[in-house]
Amino acid sequence: MGVLEFIISLVAMVLTAITVWILLLRKSRRRAPIQAEGHYELNELAGMAASLKDRIDTLESILDAEVPDWREQNEHGSE
Repeated sequence: MGVLEFIISLVAMVLTAITVWILLLRKSRRRAPIQAEGHYELNELAGMAASLKDRIDTLESILDAEVPDWREQNEHGSE
């Protein structure tokens, strides 16, 4: 009976180790693409923000040239 108990406990330990190993591998595979994708999205958003800032600056300079008092009109309209 001692040999049978040894084999059962050995199989149980091996199966437990394999299960934990598989779960850890799946978890690490899920995390890696999300982090890489997240950095890419942040860089893309930063580029979009810079582009929008340039557009706003251009529009403000056009408005300053065409309608000199547009800032005052806008401030009074929002109050």
